[in-house]
Amino acid sequence: MRIEQMTVKYQEEIAERVYELILEGEMVAEMMAGQFINIKPTRKDLMLRRPISLAKIDQDKQECTIIYRVDGDGTQTFADATVGDVLDVIGPLGKGFPVDETLAGETAMLIGGGIGVPPLYEVARQLKAAGANVVTVLGFNSKEAVFYEAEFAALGDVHIATADGSHGTHGFVTTIMDTLPEADTYYSCGPTPMLRALNERLIDKRAFISLEERMACGIGACYACVCHPTTGEETASKKICVDGPVFRTGEVQV
Repeated sequence: MRIEQMTVKYQEEIAERVYELILEGEMVAEMMAGQFINIKPTRKDLMLRRPISLAKIDQDKQECTIIYRVDGDGTQTFADATVGDVLDVIGPLGKGFPVDETLAGETAMLIGGGIGVPPLYEVARQLKAAGANVVTVLGFNSKEAVFYEAEFAALGDVHIATADGSHGTHGFVTTIMDTLPEADTYYSCGPTPMLRALNERLIDKRAFISLEERMACGIGACYACVCHPTTGEETASKKICVDGPVFRTGEVQV
């Protein structure tokens, strides 16, 4: 983990209020799929950093790609950044996805919802490079919210669900999962209701979920992102920012 002034190399709005941003910096050499970075808003009156997951890691170029949605003043300052600007970043943070749990020739199913989709792209890239078969199931609210469909399609089969039926299958990721063969491993990130359903559905599988949570410090000091294990004392807790954000299904309460 380090604090670094990372340089903006590219930025584009790729869906409604969703931006793809490429940052350059030395910390990229330490990044793993499923980790995140904590970015300081450029406005001085906004004190808390915003945790953003890593969508792509290019260690040769020392570049990482993040995909974020503008949901408030903090993320709006990121959207206002232009090529050549610098952002104050702490990272890489958290425990990532165990990509090596999937062996060459096995099938991995990636399940993403909304802004939980980005970290799965680097997982898909690494799985494909390791000789695994990749099946991706992505859920969005509407056609206007869909992004990275073509990018995932270049790595394997892709299935899209939209809540309003405007693109792909009308329904949710579980609607599509009901029609697909079982996979050897599962990797998922998305909104809490989706992860809660998958945490129960895949509890006996080789499966991993990445929890989304608002974080204050990102380094385990503030206890703002606590979750609870499914076994042990009732007062036991885990901090999503350091013990996660990735957990095995059934490991924590969602």
